[in-house]
Amino acid sequence: MSVPLRQQIAVGRYLIKQKLKGVKRYPLVLMLEPLFRCNLACAGCGKIDYPDEILNKRLSVTECLQAVDECDAPMVSIPGGEPLIHKEMPEIVAGIIARKKFVYLCTNALLLKKRIDDYQPSPYLNFSIHLDGNQERHDASVCQEGVFDRAVEAIKLALSKGFRVTVNCTLFQGERPQEVADFLDYAMELGVEGVTIAPGFSYEHAPQQDVFIQSKDVKELFRGIFKFGKNRKWKLNHSSLYLDFLAGNQSYNCTPWGNPTRNIFGWQKPCYLLSDEGYANSFKELLDETPWDKYGNAENPKCANCMAHCGYEATAVEDMLAHPLKALTVALRGPKTSGDMVPDPVPQYMEEPQKPASISSIPVRSES
Repeated sequence: MSVPLRQQIAVGRYLIKQKLKGVKRYPLVLMLEPLFRCNLACAGCGKIDYPDEILNKRLSVTECLQAVDECDAPMVSIPGGEPLIHKEMPEIVAGIIARKKFVYLCTNALLLKKRIDDYQPSPYLNFSIHLDGNQERHDASVCQEGVFDRAVEAIKLALSKGFRVTVNCTLFQGERPQEVADFLDYAMELGVEGVTIAPGFSYEHAPQQDVFIQSKDVKELFRGIFKFGKNRKWKLNHSSLYLDFLAGNQSYNCTPWGNPTRNIFGWQKPCYLLSDEGYANSFKELLDETPWDKYGNAENPKCANCMAHCGYEATAVEDMLAHPLKALTVALRGPKTSGDMVPDPVPQYMEEPQKPASISSIPVRSES
């Protein structure tokens, strides 16, 4: 794991506190989504197909900080949309840092060179820069040439100014283990703190549906990647058990409340990835009134192929706390890359038809 010691200690204390208090459902990372507007139109993104009146909406500084206080997770990820478009983002970030929360500001980096002086290096701030593989793969993923080079330039600039920087890599159909391994080598050469890597989620509203990898193929892909990684010093920004899960060696149910989402519509049910399930007015309402047992890869067809870290990293952390020796063993040896995989959960939703979502709970979208 590539997380700095200060952050490991703070998060560890938080987890122990929740356990001692007997809290069953608690957040690990707040997904704070202050806007949906973006300056790219990526093939696998389901976040930008709203009409302009929605894309022009913003959460205010007050609303963002209220969400941070209400949720009280030790880490805050700010995705989007593109957060650097938000004119008050520096004030939002400063307010979160003042609360001693660890901020991962997720950006495609196209605006970072222009906006970087709006921020100050801090152990609580990390620029999480989007790179989906090497130059060819990334530019194809974001549907625009030249983005990879601009992102790399921004990474080097941020590092030169003393900022914490990680890379956020999403994998799609057609990935080859050797290419991904070479990309991870390159990321380490850049000098970033670590890489977050996960398969893309098949957003219903993504413009291209053939770019997503199916669950079994995901496991085969990651086994291939980890075979190349046996003798390479990659810094992957994940728990050892989540990586083992990606390689098909752990059977997990998702923990959606571990990464709750607050966006312009409210608190999103049940997670960051499913946008048509309705919204809660408060974090407490989200925890108390979301029908959690109706979601998960065995319970809901929308979740069938999901292996995203925002659903399963918190589950892996729970498993680590319950089985520290297992977690340590995997951390020392790395994920198993051969032999039988654990079986997928048997889908329960095949037994009865799904009821359609209430029309009143679904935000109006454009027809494009």
